[in-house]
Amino acid sequence: QVQLVESGGGLVQPGGSLRLSCAASGFTLGYYRIGWFRQAPGKEREGVSCISSRDDTTYYADSAKGRFTISRDGAKNTVYLEMNSLKLEDTAVYYCAARLGDETSTVCSRYYWDRYYMYWGQGIQVTVSS
Repeated sequence: QVQLVESGGGLVQPGGSLRLSCAASGFTLGYYRIGWFRQAPGKEREGVSCISSRDDTTYYADSAKGRFTISRDGAKNTVYLEMNSLKLEDTAVYYCAARLGDETSTVCSRYYWDRYYMYWGQGIQVTVSS
């Protein structure tokens, strides 16, 4: 079955960096997109970024643009989220999620890049604090 396991979270000072990893198993063939999401205490879950296996196209939420970079290592079936210039408001539980499907449904379209995910990881805490 499909499994997603996040790692790399922790405590970091404002302005610091972290790299999250999402190790995927249970699917190696076909098209997919991986999304990163986060949920801060008392807030709704929000999309952070997306990457598509079809052509490695990406999409970022405004809050992530210029600071976060999503990338994929197909050989390791792992997706990374490099987070730089971290701010206090980046504190949240971060989740990765996967959407499997056809060539169209797995692109990181600006219309649905944060929707229709089928599988979710358990989440990992990122705390930005001085």
